[in-house]
Amino acid sequence: MSALQTFFTVSGDAAAFLKMGGYAAYVWPAYAVFFIVLIADTVAPRVRRRRVLRELRARLARQQARQDRAGSNSTSTSPSL
Repeated sequence: MSALQTFFTVSGDAAAFLKMGGYAAYVWPAYAVFFIVLIADTVAPRVRRRRVLRELRARLARQQARQDRAGSNSTSTSPSL
């Protein structure tokens, strides 16, 4: 059997595989939905983690700024004797 005949035989089998016995209209969208959900389940926690870390950094920066202002106000308004 030549390489060309082998290619056409395999591609015929591939076409039959892709047709999924007439159920391709149901099978391939199911695979697509599965992979979309799989990707979303992988990406969503990363995005959520970045957002939470960004919010925590901002909260810590605000808290530090508040403490710095409170510290500078208490030293500058000390009563004189």
